[in-house]
Amino acid sequence: MSEDKQTPGTGTSGPQPEEIRFFGTTWVDHGAHYGLRRAGLAAGALAAAAAGAFVLRFAYQGLQVAAVGGIVNTLVILMFAVCSAIAFTKTWEGFGRRPADQAREDSLKSLKAIGFIGVLLAYALRCLLEAPGEKLRRAEYETARARHEKRRGSRTGNPAARKKPKRS
Repeated sequence: MSEDKQTPGTGTSGPQPEEIRFFGTTWVDHGAHYGLRRAGLAAGALAAAAAGAFVLRFAYQGLQVAAVGGIVNTLVILMFAVCSAIAFTKTWEGFGRRPADQAREDSLKSLKAIGFIGVLLAYALRCLLEAPGEKLRRAEYETARARHEKRRGSRTGNPAARKKPKRS
């Protein structure tokens, strides 16, 4: 979040809201077809998850054609299911907090890539509730605005024009 920038069109300074991918700053006042964007992104993420499941079905059929055996087929299904579940959980949790350990988040990228269906489902469900990451960014933005108003309020007026306390 950037502090003390000029707000476009208003001439006032203060913190600016952080942009969210596909939403910009429309999440602040829910303007500019915010609801339609959320619905469209939820539908798109669900469609992408369905397409991904369709592709995984072809991969599974390829394993059957190759006749690799029942244990390999079971392990592949189990791997995608577990990775999708973990990816869903980590993605869902990631919308509500900033990562404390960036190295840990980086190490989960391959797991999230394998469990991409879980990531897409988490994104779609979050879009039904709010813009992904909106709650976190709104809390940060409100805190920054309150801090800015407090600082600004304590500096109002000309200090030279203030009345001096009377000495006895």
